[in-house]
Amino acid sequence: MAELLKGKPVADAITAKCSEKAKELREKGIVPCLAILRVGENDADISYERGAMKRCASADVEVRNVILPKDVSQEAFDEALEALNHDDSVHGILMFRPLPKHLNSEKARNMIAPEKDIDGCTDGSLAGVFTNTPKGFAPCTAQAAIEILDYYGIEISGKNVTVLGRSLVVGKPLALLLMNRNATITVCHRKTVDTQSIARKADIVVAAIGEAENITAQYLREGQYVIDVGISWNEAKGKLCGDVLFEEAEPLVKAITPVPGGVGSVTTSVLVSHVIEAACRMNGIR
Repeated sequence: MAELLKGKPVADAITAKCSEKAKELREKGIVPCLAILRVGENDADISYERGAMKRCASADVEVRNVILPKDVSQEAFDEALEALNHDDSVHGILMFRPLPKHLNSEKARNMIAPEKDIDGCTDGSLAGVFTNTPKGFAPCTAQAAIEILDYYGIEISGKNVTVLGRSLVVGKPLALLLMNRNATITVCHRKTVDTQSIARKADIVVAAIGEAENITAQYLREGQYVIDVGISWNEAKGKLCGDVLFEEAEPLVKAITPVPGGVGSVTTSVLVSHVIEAACRMNGIR
């Protein structure tokens, strides 16, 4: 049976460090603040928002909620975002995506001030990941996968890693983060030929395709570490599940993240750590 790479102890460790740093900042008169910009009442957004607020509270980080109606005009949306950009008391901006179709999502994500882009969605932040320089921040979910590997002492340098999925939110930036840590990366996608055999050769497999329980035992072998980034609702089973078919993977591989309770639970703690780091950078504090 595989070791379960649970997210809670990882998240708690990150949050504890954040809390200590937030205390130091407050002693200097700096109150770390996250602004959450949400359009409409999407259930998934609201759920993540609650989790982020709870995590911020545990780390002594202030939260400012800016909720706009689903039919908000482009002009009103732009004004709300620009107001957060120019508010010196706000250190990080979390903008929920996708936005309603009548809003220009591409424009919106790049309107966020680079120094406040704590979710790593702007081109500037992604360029920072590409060049391995501290411009903006890495996407939180991609960074969460790295945090889990580090917490459990799983070596990255020199390992062969297969990343299943190439989205800008997880797959591509995570591949670069791993490469920056001296791993050898293969990224598989819909057009990849014989993905199963490629994945089986890897030391570490990261599943980030967004398709429930698509990764079966045919993709895996003994001794592998599996990071399951996906999360979907399985109607037939009446529960949340990941991209990996856990029942087949868990008896086979060396270690695996559970869903729920794995990568997702670390993501909000990474978000908070980025807010703290942004507050430090904006005030010239190391």
